[in-house]
Amino acid sequence: MKTDVIDDFLRLFGVSDYDSERIAEHDGGRNSVFALAKDGKRRYVLRLCSLGDRTEEDYRAETEFVRYLSASGAPVANCVLSARGRAVEKIGETYACMFDYASGLLISDNGYKYRDGAPLSEYFYNTGKALGAIHRASKSYRSDCMRKSFFDRFNAGYVEALIPDCYRELKDAIGDRLARLAALPKTNDNFGTVHFDFNDGNYHVDMTTGKITVFDFDNALRFFYMFDVATLWINGTGWYQNEKDAIKRAEGIKTYFDTVLQGYLTETDLPHDMLAQLPLFIDAVLVENVTDAFETALRSGSAVDKDEIADAAECLVNNIPYAGFFE
Repeated sequence: MKTDVIDDFLRLFGVSDYDSERIAEHDGGRNSVFALAKDGKRRYVLRLCSLGDRTEEDYRAETEFVRYLSASGAPVANCVLSARGRAVEKIGETYACMFDYASGLLISDNGYKYRDGAPLSEYFYNTGKALGAIHRASKSYRSDCMRKSFFDRFNAGYVEALIPDCYRELKDAIGDRLARLAALPKTNDNFGTVHFDFNDGNYHVDMTTGKITVFDFDNALRFFYMFDVATLWINGTGWYQNEKDAIKRAEGIKTYFDTVLQGYLTETDLPHDMLAQLPLFIDAVLVENVTDAFETALRSGSAVDKDEIADAAECLVNNIPYAGFFE
């Protein structure tokens, strides 16, 4: 990203006198992200993207949704308008959006240690509560500019074109999951705009209060709310994956997920018929992970890393439930 382009965007958003620091990207990341600080305190995040895989309408749909969530009291880093009153600015082929800097820090940056004096169960509860607040607000969200549906992107035709034929068993397994997901009844209570990437790399934790602030709605789309809930389930496996005793491992993830649901249900409901579909939605998360790996490889012009997708592929092809966590 050229320095003069960054400076132009800083001027458009009225923050040219702020110090900017590039935030390290994760593997497969789409954006260039800069923390903007003044008087030694980070205040905003400037996000730039020039991949060409999003339209201005896509970015506008994202930012409108984030602003609605913030206005509805959901714990999100709000979108900031430019000096021209726009949520999305464009120079050449590069799009820019700016957001408030989320208070706190990534729990990974704290060595996966939660705040002093508080039990880890509080953290689990608060992650569920934060997600529940987002879904609560989403259930009443209506706009002429909505994010695309999951099924617009994840469908048999797209998977057939994206994944090489040498992965035929995997393609068939993904097709099976997509057909089962498409057959589920959709209601305002179970289907709406979801984060679609709710993990501990996309929220900050205030280590004084325990408050969670969520960001990075770049992947948000319309799908079943259970997908985000299933993502939280998979996130929880990291706390117990080194437990060799399968019974203790199962007890740990159950305690974790029960606590997450307690927090979630303080904000919104979760239909029992959808909760019963948790194994299918865990598989949906694996489907997204696999397709993302192929998309990333396609963008970089390389072959997919077979080791990266091996576990997910084995679970999908061989119908191993719960991401193989209990095997």
